[in-house]
Amino acid sequence: MSSAAQALPRRSFAIIFAVSAATAMGNTGLISVLPAIGRSIGIADFMVSGIFSLSALLWAFSSPYWARASDRYGRKPLMLVGLAGFMASMALCGVVVSAGLNHLAPPLVIFGLFLLARALFGLFGAASNPATQAYVAERTPPENRTQAMASLAGAFGLGTVIGPFLAPLFVFPVVGLAGPLFSFSLIALAMLFIVWRYLPDQKVPLEAQRPRRPIVGGPRERGLWRDPRITPFLVYGFIVATCQTAQAQTLGFLIIDKLGKSPVQAQGYIATAMMFGAVAGLLAQWGLIRMFEMTPRQLLRWGVGVAGLGNLIVALAPGGDKGFYVLVAGYAVSSLGFGFARPGFTAGSSIAVGIDEQARVAGAIAAVNGINVIFAPAFVFLYQHFGPLPFLVNTALMAWMLVYAFRNTALKNADPKPATREAATAATIEKSDEGGVS
Repeated sequence: MSSAAQALPRRSFAIIFAVSAATAMGNTGLISVLPAIGRSIGIADFMVSGIFSLSALLWAFSSPYWARASDRYGRKPLMLVGLAGFMASMALCGVVVSAGLNHLAPPLVIFGLFLLARALFGLFGAASNPATQAYVAERTPPENRTQAMASLAGAFGLGTVIGPFLAPLFVFPVVGLAGPLFSFSLIALAMLFIVWRYLPDQKVPLEAQRPRRPIVGGPRERGLWRDPRITPFLVYGFIVATCQTAQAQTLGFLIIDKLGKSPVQAQGYIATAMMFGAVAGLLAQWGLIRMFEMTPRQLLRWGVGVAGLGNLIVALAPGGDKGFYVLVAGYAVSSLGFGFARPGFTAGSSIAVGIDEQARVAGAIAAVNGINVIFAPAFVFLYQHFGPLPFLVNTALMAWMLVYAFRNTALKNADPKPATREAATAATIEKSDEGGVS
């Protein structure tokens, strides 16, 4: 692991951090204004959340390809591809929203065009995620990787603070609700230049470029999705990401309806709630994880436990102004839990494999974080029939994952030290005798 022995320069990490933060900022900023955009144009609520679905599918299917491409062509070129895709997608989304707000086409046509414009991000934007994660992992020793991944996840948290805060400020008089989309596209353009000009082009380790070795315990090489070292983390990550996305995309509609305000009037309240949640996530990733030196095993347990409690508080929040404060508190608590859980399964899966497979694992994690979005319309559909139901479902799923984290042997044994292939494989096979989820 010669590459990991070298220290990652602070400026390089800062650039990678900014790439992740800019992407998160644009995505969460878009999520914060989507309810207002949809209701202003006349697009049904569940269709609004469905705008991310095609993009999520493309993200999930393209992430493994981009991970392999980063092994072949390098990490930096793939970051440039991802940023370019994000920039183009946001700009086109802004054009489509402008057309919809000016009634240049029927709402159904606007929805279709919005879907396609967003799909560009799923297809090309997915290139940067596995490249950034592999870039950091290859320069970080295993014993420090949990904190490094938590810091990188903190970029996502910072972006989720800044995005909803900036989105209302970017609602300019001429372009209206399309203003945030154009603004985030320009920010991506600036990051594209910074990466191209200032990020060193790190050479991919030879181990990552060699043919994949068979997994011990199997007659032939298996894909990562059936790799017994990784599958439990992917299952856990998929459920966690699904619940977090469902809550975030339902939150705006819930606030609009509880306060009884127009979509534009409620935008500030939505931004406030999302910022409190993001700050709570940052508290977990930048403060508590480091303060208590939490291991992946601890993060996996505390994450879903706290997130489940937060979702229950949101489900029980009353209406009116008083209910809004309860809702914000519940959303902050759940975000604190997700702030634990995400670096838990990301670092745990990274530590479970060798340096030669970091990009492949990063691609699988990126796919998990992408494909979960396709279920968001189902949660919004549940919300339209009974408001608290999506959050009660989240609470039940988090309780299930808490049991899973305690009973699954691979998750129970997750710690800061790299496990051998033999130990990880044997530990995961044993889980079937303990009632773990496959």
